[in-house]
Amino acid sequence: MRYGKKSVIIKLKLEWPGFRRPFYTEERGVDPIGMEQKSKEKILIADDSEMNRSILTDMLEDRYEIIEAEDGVKALSALQTYGTDIDLVLLDIVMPEMGGFQVLEVMNARHWIEDIPVIMISSETATSHVERAYSLGCTDFISRPFDAMVVHRRVVNTILLYAKQKKLVGMVTDQIYEKERQSGLMVDILSHIVEFRNGESAQHVVNVRTLTDLFLGRLVEKTDRYHLTRADISRITTAASLHDVGKIAIPSEIINKPGRLTQEEFAVMKTHSDIGSKMMDDLPRFYQDDPLVKVARDICRWHHERWDGRGYPDGLKGDGIPISAQIVALADVYDALTSPRVYKPAFPHEKAVEMILKGECGAFNPLLLEILTEVAPQLPEELEDRSGERTAQMEMRSVAQEMHHYEELSASERTLQLLEHERMKYSFFADLTKEIQFEYSISPSIVTISAWGAKHLGLPEVIVDPLNNEKACSLLSATDWQRLSEAVRHTTPEDPNLTYDCLIHYIDEPRWVRFVTRSTWSPEEPPQYTGVIGKAVDIHDSQLRLRKLEQMASHDPLTGLLNHSAAQEQIQARIEDAPERNYALAILDLDHFKAANDTFGHHFGDRVLTFLAEKISQGIRSGDIAARVGGDEFLIFLEYKQDPEPVIQRIYASLRGEYKGFRLSVSMGISTSEDCGTDYDTLFRTADSALYTVKRGGRGAYRFYNHTMERTLSTITPIENQTVKEER
Repeated sequence: MRYGKKSVIIKLKLEWPGFRRPFYTEERGVDPIGMEQKSKEKILIADDSEMNRSILTDMLEDRYEIIEAEDGVKALSALQTYGTDIDLVLLDIVMPEMGGFQVLEVMNARHWIEDIPVIMISSETATSHVERAYSLGCTDFISRPFDAMVVHRRVVNTILLYAKQKKLVGMVTDQIYEKERQSGLMVDILSHIVEFRNGESAQHVVNVRTLTDLFLGRLVEKTDRYHLTRADISRITTAASLHDVGKIAIPSEIINKPGRLTQEEFAVMKTHSDIGSKMMDDLPRFYQDDPLVKVARDICRWHHERWDGRGYPDGLKGDGIPISAQIVALADVYDALTSPRVYKPAFPHEKAVEMILKGECGAFNPLLLEILTEVAPQLPEELEDRSGERTAQMEMRSVAQEMHHYEELSASERTLQLLEHERMKYSFFADLTKEIQFEYSISPSIVTISAWGAKHLGLPEVIVDPLNNEKACSLLSATDWQRLSEAVRHTTPEDPNLTYDCLIHYIDEPRWVRFVTRSTWSPEEPPQYTGVIGKAVDIHDSQLRLRKLEQMASHDPLTGLLNHSAAQEQIQARIEDAPERNYALAILDLDHFKAANDTFGHHFGDRVLTFLAEKISQGIRSGDIAARVGGDEFLIFLEYKQDPEPVIQRIYASLRGEYKGFRLSVSMGISTSEDCGTDYDTLFRTADSALYTVKRGGRGAYRFYNHTMERTLSTITPIENQTVKEER
């Protein structure tokens, strides 16, 4: 039977009323007595025509589980959800939202095409379309109208071929992983044997490796002098575990001597570097050219050399010492200082760094000492965190070893079981933590959001071209989008992590979140930026508490205006940003305030001050700054372009009046940057002098500072302070 676009289907089914096949179904076969059977293979049918999807479903549903998608975006969402559980994609070319070629581009960018075969089914049979489909990784191309038997046969053949390929790849992957695991395990065992015999903690090996990796990472950020690739860093870090392997030949009574070694004993101890390098040289010939062995030999022999040539065994100097040995030497010394030994207690972190920088442990490359200084604050935390990562890796290995007990599982099935186990844990913890988790790729431009996050943001889980999606862009302000984008653009492969705090607009309310992201980069050299993975953690409550504390620290609790120190900080920042502009600073004092307190009580006096503060806030412009200096003194700072007096006169007039029978009158002194400069202390002092001049003349007025008042500062100010105290 052949099916074309105009085919009519007559079907008789027993269905619940109103039943409609969902786009995503995940059903398992069930036998007549209700026993669960093995899951059917899954086929994703992506076509905007419900008729075409229905035809293909009728052909295949007896043997396969069908997942439907009506456009390219929903197809990608299904691929994101099911991953390699999908065994085949039947893909149309022309669809709304996103076409079939775009879907193939995404599958290539995310490497899904390597594991999931795609058969294009379309009436677009032009040679250019077919060639493009195959170039994008399409496995087969079926044109409409199609024959049911042809479609069924091609589907079966493609799935069988990929199933065999998956099994083979899984077996090879498991073998490679197992060999890598065993190789790493043997290095660990050998290095731990040496440390055990040495009476040192097995953690020393882990710490040296961790420090080596950390120092190398910072080194390639600072300079390309040593031309280190990622492969070089990995080899050096691994080989660092073998730095003291030569100690296996040193007598234990010397290694574990609790006191100071004699000259003869120290001479024997120094031979461990030579012994270690000879152990590498004595390996079978076919290992000699292995890059890891070469690096291990350099480290074993020269990790006790020093920058000034006073190390051993060969007295190498400067960059004559391989950078691998220089790095491991620094890591070894730091961990030796901060760890207990039979001959000494552990030094504190700060003391150890100080000793190294002062040259008490020999001379090191100045560049490496810079790196040590930069990373010193984070070293203790890094060592603790990476030790935790090591534990997690061992737990994963335990899971893998446990899976090996089930002999009925094939190699590829074991791999899938492990991946599924990790996926399940990831999903569980993601829902539990109530975090918005996301992944963004730049080519093509797509963002994928976790189910919990998408639900609470009111967004789909997959968004194509999110930077031009109005709803997605409305989550953050334009300023936050710009700052976050700039911060991401400044990340590097060596420093890919970023945190950024901002408001995000959930469905019901805006809340403060902390973005924690990691940029992703391509594996080739030089690496190319490919996207971002990350999460948005809710910090709303803590942010509100912090802002409340900041408000309390920067504002006067009675009036709500800024306090003097906060106002001074803002004014100085404003002047530093634009020193060429004109500014005026006014200090005002409430006249006869002592009388208000004496007549009506201090509670009434507080209300008067609050009332005056409200009038000040109402009288100034939005860009002006107002603060309570203390007692009944207030400060106003403003910018002006022409004559400032009309503005000052308007503010002064707005403050006169009365409050519940008490007449409000203020005295005000003003200084300007044109006359007094832009130094804050000078502006404040001269405005205060002008204020005192007003009070000396009878209060209830304002005056600008001029140089005739300069001589009065040293003699009048003390009198003013005394007078003010008497008045208040």
